[in-house]
Parts: sequence; structure tokens; C-alpha cells
Amino acid sequence: NEGNFPYGDQPIKDAVTEFKEKKYALRYVGSMVSDVHRTILYGGCFVYPADTKSPKGKLRVLYEGFPMALLVECAGGKASTGMFAGKIQRMLDLEPTHIHERCPVILGSPRDVDFILGKYAA
Repeated sequence: NEGNFPYGDQPIKDAVTEFKEKKYALRYVGSMVSDVHRTILYGGCFVYPADTKSPKGKLRVLYEGFPMALLVECAGGKASTGMFAGKIQRMLDLEPTHIHERCPVILGSPRDVDFILGKYAA
């Protein structure tokens, strides 16, 4: 959702700006399931990062992040939290401490996810 663009961290902003410059089409249906379904079918990435309004992200680890991460990885993609809790990590490596815990989500084709994650190292 580009309405949250100003609140994101700089690496996410840089990645989205470069995707736009490369003429990537930005899509946002508003339903994670349908957005991820489209990503699996046609490629690209789904990004719902943490931001200044939601520093822990908005999607729930156990019943939003993990199921979609598993599907994407089974389809040959990658799923990450981006920079979260002081490190970049694979989403399925998170160890939730409570049932409604939230996390940022970056998942999709390995090329695009790695491109985004590379912005944190730059």
C-alpha cells in the first residue's frame, strides 16, 4: 500500500523506488492471500514491512506470515522478515513468544527478495 510509503525504512523505500524505475507493476489487492497467489503465479514479491507506525509489522506470525512463507518456499521462493529485531532473518526461523505476535513480511521470487534484502547491506 503506497499510502504507507513515507513511514517505511530507507532500504524498503530504495527498493520500491528502483522497482518503479525498472517498470515493475505495483499491485495491491488488500488481501494477503490473493496478493501472494498472484505473486506465486506471475512472480515478483509481496512486501508488508514494518514502519514507524507499526514497528513490529502488522501481519501475524503464526496465522499469516508462517503459512504464506511455507507456501512461497515450497513454490521455490523466499520469505524473510527484512530487518526485524536487529537482524535479517528467514521468516520460518522466527520463534514467536505469543499467539498474536506480529512481524514484517517480504516474500516472493528469490531474485526480488534478495534485491530488497541487499538494500539493508548497502
